[in-house]
This record gives sequence, C-alpha cells and structure tokens, in this order.
Amino acid sequence: MVQPTFHTNRRTLLRGVGIAAVAGGLSACPGGALASPSRKGPGRDPDAVNVPGTTAAQRAWARRTLRGMSREQKIGQVFNQYLYGSDAHTVTEADAAENLKLYGVRTPAEVVAKYHLGGAIYFAWTNSVNDPEQIATLSNGLQQAALEANGAPLTISIDQENGVVTRMGPPATTLPGAMALGATRSPHEARLVSRISGQELRAVGVTMNHAPDADVNVNPTNPVIGVRAVGSDPQLVSQIVAAQVRGLQVNKGVSATAKHFPGHGDTATDSHVGLPEIPHSREEWERIDLPPFQAAIDAGIDSIMTAHLLMPALDDSGDPATLSHKIVTGVLREELGFQGLVVTDGLQMEGVRQKYGDGEVAVRALLAGVDMLLMSPDMPAAWKAVTEAVDSGRIPMARLDEAVLRNLQTKAKRGVVADPIVDAKRVSRVVGSKQHQRVAAAVTAESITLLRNEGDVLPLAPQQLTVAVAGWSSGAETHDALAGALRKHGATVTATATGASPTQEQVDAAVGAATQAVVSIVTTYNVEEDSRQIALVEALRATGRPIVVVALRNPYDIAHFPQVDAYLASYAWSPMAMQAVADVLVGANSPTGKLPVTIPAADDPAKTLYPFGAGLAL
Repeated sequence: MVQPTFHTNRRTLLRGVGIAAVAGGLSACPGGALASPSRKGPGRDPDAVNVPGTTAAQRAWARRTLRGMSREQKIGQVFNQYLYGSDAHTVTEADAAENLKLYGVRTPAEVVAKYHLGGAIYFAWTNSVNDPEQIATLSNGLQQAALEANGAPLTISIDQENGVVTRMGPPATTLPGAMALGATRSPHEARLVSRISGQELRAVGVTMNHAPDADVNVNPTNPVIGVRAVGSDPQLVSQIVAAQVRGLQVNKGVSATAKHFPGHGDTATDSHVGLPEIPHSREEWERIDLPPFQAAIDAGIDSIMTAHLLMPALDDSGDPATLSHKIVTGVLREELGFQGLVVTDGLQMEGVRQKYGDGEVAVRALLAGVDMLLMSPDMPAAWKAVTEAVDSGRIPMARLDEAVLRNLQTKAKRGVVADPIVDAKRVSRVVGSKQHQRVAAAVTAESITLLRNEGDVLPLAPQQLTVAVAGWSSGAETHDALAGALRKHGATVTATATGASPTQEQVDAAVGAATQAVVSIVTTYNVEEDSRQIALVEALRATGRPIVVVALRNPYDIAHFPQVDAYLASYAWSPMAMQAVADVLVGANSPTGKLPVTIPAADDPAKTLYPFGAGLAL
C-alpha cells in the first residue's frame, strides 16, 4: 500500500494559505442586519438609494451620471444581455448572423451602443470565453463601447459557480463546486476558493459572478440544483455561502450574487423548462430556505438573483417570484432590508414565460422591484414594452431611476468606474497560477467522501492494481484522467465508457473487461430509478469481483445499489477530481469529506440510508 502521507501535507498547506497568500489581505465585510428602506411603492425617491458599502463620492458620481442620461440610456442600463462573438468589433459570419437576428446589428460593440446596455454576460456558446487573453480583450472592447455610448462602464457577468457550472475553463483554475466545499466543512477553504475565482474573473474583465448558489438542497430528486448547492443543512449552507461572498468580493473583487431567491432547493421541476412550485410553509421557508440568503446579506453581498418559481406561502398570486412585488419588494427589500442589486434569473427560461410575453415579463419584473433584467430572449419586444411603460407612467420614472442608481453604485463600489480596463498582458500571471492550482487541488482532495468500504476493499493492495473502469464519462476526459492517475500509482487499467444509459452490448463489454481485472471501478452520473446504470452495476457485481462506485455528480446514487463493496462521492468529474479519487483508491490519501446531504433509501424515502455528516477514513 502506498503510504498515506499526502493528507498531512495538504492540511498543512491549507492552514498556511490565507487570503493574503492567494492575493492580498482580507478587508472586513459589513455584517449585521441592514437597515430597511422606506416602505413606499415603486415610485420611491431614488435619492434614498444607497447601496451598502459605497462611499459618498461613489454615490455622488452615480447621481451625476444618472442626471446626464437620456431616457433610452436609463432603460438600457437595466438590461444585461448575451452577445455573440469573441471580439467586440470583429466577429465571424455565424456570430454576426446571431446578433443580427436578436438585435439587428452585427457586433457586440454595436449591440452595446444601440441598446445602451448596462451589462453583458459571457457563455461558451456565444464564443465569449475561448481563452483568458481573448476574454480580457473582449471585455476591454465592450467597456470602451459602453463608455462611448453611456458614459458608464458595463457590468460584465458570468455564471462561474465552479464544479458542474463552470463557464471559464482551463487554463483557468479548476475549482471545486459548492457541494464539494460543503463536504470539506471549511468556511476558510470556501473563502480561499472563492477568492481565487474572483481574482481570475476580475483579471479578464468580469465584474459580477452569478454565484454562490444559496439554495438548500433538501430534495434528492431536484433536477436543477443538486451539487450546485452546498448541502441540505441550512446552517452549513449559510456558513459556506457567507464565506464565498467574502472571498469573491474581497479587495473590490467581483460582485457576488446569491441565488435563487426565495429558494430553489425543494423542487422536482427545472425552472429552465417549467414553473416549479415550492410547497414550504412560511415557517419552513424561514427555517430552511431563508438562512443562507440572510447570511449572504449579513456578509455584504452585492446582488441577489430571483427565482422563476411559485412559493404560495409568500405570494399566492400565481406569479413567479421574479415578477412578485410581494416577494422582491415586500420580503427581500422591506422584511430582510436588502438594499443591494436585485437581478433576475435568465428571462429566456420557461419558468418565467408561461403567463406573459417577453415584453410584459420585463415590465413586471421592474415593477416587482428588480434592478437588472438578465438575458431577455426578445430584446426589441422587451425594450419597446419597458419604453412604453415608462412613457405611460406605468413604470414611474422614480422606479427606473432607482434601478439605474443601484446598477451604477454597484459598479462604482467594485472599482469598475475607476478602472474599467484590464491589462490583457497580465492575465497569464493570474489565471491558473501555480499557487491557485495547488490550493484547488488540496481543497478538492479534502472533499472526497467515502461512504461505504465493506471488507476493507479500499485502499487497493498492490496485487489489486489490475483495474477495469466503466461507466459515465465526460467524453473520454473523465476516464482518461482517472486511468492516467491510477497508472501513475502503478496500476494496469482498461477503461470502457458506457454513458448514462448503457446498452446491453456496452454492459457485456464492461463485464468482459471486469473478468480480466481484479477490481472494477464504476463511475455513475445522477442515477434514477429506471436507469440503465443500475443494470451495469448489478452485472459487474455478478462477476464476483470487488466493485467500487464513484458518484461523479450528485452523491445520492448509492441508494440504487446499496450493496456495492465501496462507494465514493467526488461531486465533480474534472481531471483534478479524478486525481483526488485515484489517490484515495490506492491509499495515497485518506478521505476526509463529510456528506453534506442526507441520502434516503430508494425504496423508502422516509428511511435514511446515509445521514448528513457520514464519511469514512482509511
């Protein structure tokens, strides 16, 4: 057996790495409850808008800028849109065609100028995040276009939750996601990881991260959250979320966004494709869903994202939370006292489009109290509807001014006004640095959770290092990474990718490989009751060889095959996660992760198979 020495070294590394070692000192974030704003309607006095943490000079700049804006510039400031193209001014014909279809102009810079946009959001499918230097150049070009059009910089945002939701990939540092951080039980490590994320994003010109996820995942069948959440315990989620907020926003950093208010953790419907309803009572909401959002507010978070879901206990109107004045203004603003920026979840999602057209959705979101409209799928319709609502007085100018001021003050608070342009030549010194990689690897290793180890199958003895790997893989990358890591430890490995729904032919091939090996390792991905992955695991168990299952995403998979010899949860399938898994398999590292959720039995959800906090060592 390989001597388990890495665990001690890893702990020493993380104890010795403070925020200062990653990128400078940690400034105190404002704590405690925020003062409630005056309880007025949508036409409240915009002069009362004071985003927490802004200076008098920053607020004065925002008010001066607002006074100099036309109606069109004000309206543009509340929109944050996706733009096709890797460069602000020069795009491919395919990207130009997409922009023409959506906005009537060819380039991202032209979209910013035409609609006076206040924000832009980056995705791989818009060709915005090809590599760090390209991202920085794109950001600079967009900022220059915004300054020329509006006299104010853009909010450039991204969904960089890390883990399964990662928009800016390698060479950026591969960082563990929320549930992996929950498994470490370490707010310190969560803050380190988030600080790295914020620093790398800011280096490429991103100013707002739509993270952390503040949902409490109490529903194991939740189809949209799962490992995106820290866990199922409100106290643990609150601790980690607060640490993530402080890490992202330290030293101006990037604006953090807690999502999805009022809480998306207990749903069986994905709001991308339908309208979920959360059955919690008011008491259950206050006990389960609220604490992480309150912790984020107390930590000084800049932004909170609304959810496209129904929560009748807070508003029984039948409108989703994004369009609910009772929830956005009544609960979030007046009850919780949140004075920062409120942003919608993506307005292209079906959860917000079932009752109203895209133009009406934009109007109703602003009337509910939202400040930033994210990703309207029909910009001309949304622009026209908001313009008409402002002109008619349906949206009071005071409500629009209030939203614009919050956007402007948040940009000033984060230093975007003072320094909107980034140094593209410096990007490679920050993004994916060796220090960042070391911290990420150490925290990822801390997260690996061992739930079952019957007969001490693990660690694998030297004579067991003839291994057959089968199961789900992200392309060939996951199995290649796991096999490569095992080979470094002296193993002989064959790998058979069988996907999330293996055919009988694939199952037979995996069984054939297993009969030639000493032990089988099966990688699984969100196993459901009728999944063919269960058939694969049972067929491999029938060979009589020891079988180790590694759950690559949600940790609940073991409920469907509780008799496997050993079971690990990795919460991710990145090469870094696979290296950490391999180190546990061969005994180079003793797992220390603790289960951040409760796993119920598949045949009786009322029965607990593995409790919150479960986790074995070697």
